[in-house]
Amino acid sequence: MMKKDLLIKAAQIYGFDTASAKEVPGHEGGRNLVFMIGNDSVLRVSSLSDRSIKDYEAEIEYVHYLSEGGASVAESIPSRKGNRIEIIDGMAVTMFEAAKGDQIADHGYRYIDGVPIDEYFYLTGKVLGKIHALSKIYSPIHKRFDFFEKYNEDYFESLIPDDFFCSHMKMGRRIKDRLHEILEELRKLPRNSENYGMVHFDYSDGNYNIEYDTGKINVFDFDNCRTCWYLYDIANLWSHGLGWIAWNEDADERRAYMEKYMQTVINGYRTECTITDEELEHLEMMVNTVLMENIIDVFEVKKASGEEFVFDEEESYNVKCLVEGLSWFGFYSDIFDNESPFEVEI
Repeated sequence: MMKKDLLIKAAQIYGFDTASAKEVPGHEGGRNLVFMIGNDSVLRVSSLSDRSIKDYEAEIEYVHYLSEGGASVAESIPSRKGNRIEIIDGMAVTMFEAAKGDQIADHGYRYIDGVPIDEYFYLTGKVLGKIHALSKIYSPIHKRFDFFEKYNEDYFESLIPDDFFCSHMKMGRRIKDRLHEILEELRKLPRNSENYGMVHFDYSDGNYNIEYDTGKINVFDFDNCRTCWYLYDIANLWSHGLGWIAWNEDADERRAYMEKYMQTVINGYRTECTITDEELEHLEMMVNTVLMENIIDVFEVKKASGEEFVFDEEESYNVKCLVEGLSWFGFYSDIFDNESPFEVEI
């Protein structure tokens, strides 16, 4: 009933027919209600319980800036009042253009017939490079939150209980100690306008569509954007490339494939944005940071839903990689089993 009432109010403000609205099933940990409005637009309804209206204003300002700058992003659509964000029943409501194209997962992870997969990898880097190039000259009115505002020792201590068990071992303290070590390493990295600024923070094939007639990539879901190292988005893209070779039982061949994959991504990235070889030397550390974020996200989702902190095989795999200091998601170590990739027995 709440959804129906909210849709009626949103339809009046944005000028659409409620009959054209179809709720999009949420994913685990999703924090928004999302509705497809016909085939051309998306309505997002977000809680203000853990984000302020200024956070959403900063996100929408950034997306609008990227769109105006020529980046392939799903732009926000103003309401009839001319506002890009409306507050309805205490919820932040925004309408976006629907990103054209399809998810590569919906095509069975097949790219355009007759086109080498390397071209796809190259384009993912190129599109990300365009976004980061624009970020480097971005002067926002509304500033988005910073990486360290969330990822810090106090937050980790409050989120993860010392008596947390994983794989039949008390892991809470070990996890937090390792997370503190990663933060200490990160604080030593340079932070300047060339390497640190607004990033997507979840750039992956789940958050862009591909137009299969042209290969164009259209990015959406900037809900987690914040200031961070640009290298983080690249590291996240690295982590989502693992599936292309995870079936291979030879660790040396997996490493060679990932090095070639990453070089192709970087070649595309450098057509739009500069990144030095010295910065790329920190990729391993940033991949560890992506692992950290993945683990923190699991704790947050379980806490928000009231679940016990019980981790499954995949979640336990990530914890084991973290506490044992296995870089690159353990992809080149003995922990990885290509027959049960990214899982451990629990």
